[in-house]
Amino acid sequence: MNFPYSYKKIKGGFSMKGKLIIVSGPSGSGKSTVTKLVKDRLNIPLSISATTRQPRVGEIDGKDYFFLTREIFEQKIKNDEFYEYANVHGNYYGTLKEVVESNLNKGLNVILEIDVQGALIAKKKKKDAILVFFRTKDMETLENRLRNRKTDSEEVIQLRLKNAAKELEYEPEYDYTIINNDIEQSCKELINIINS
Repeated sequence: MNFPYSYKKIKGGFSMKGKLIIVSGPSGSGKSTVTKLVKDRLNIPLSISATTRQPRVGEIDGKDYFFLTREIFEQKIKNDEFYEYANVHGNYYGTLKEVVESNLNKGLNVILEIDVQGALIAKKKKKDAILVFFRTKDMETLENRLRNRKTDSEEVIQLRLKNAAKELEYEPEYDYTIINNDIEQSCKELINIINS
């Protein structure tokens, strides 16, 4: 019988602990769409990131992000309280260990959608994390998806393609690869990985 969590033998019985699944891949690979669908289908709680950027209209602290001052964020870095963090356009973003561990200890699975560098850093800190890499069958498909969005300039599309080529170099470091040709099939594959 397969269970969507792992057992850990403890004195007097068993403890159920959730799985940490880390999803990465190039922009346009469909990882966000598939991850959202799978989270909804399996009722997996959203992992809330911390950031130093100012809240946007309608965003709520503790629901959309944990909004921290730069000073507090940097103190948490010094205290090794993040699985991973990055400085993006002058603002910090990161995944707090205590938020993830709280859900895992309740027996809940957690899916993080983070960049490849962050994923590899998180894997070093959480050895049993499952890394899943999303990609398209080829770069032409990826480029077509980016262009069909009609949201980015040519310059941004070229930058995303350049970044995708770099991200693909990290694919061998991942436990699983999903070639996302079909959203429904990719959802099934991710669910099978989570439940294995």
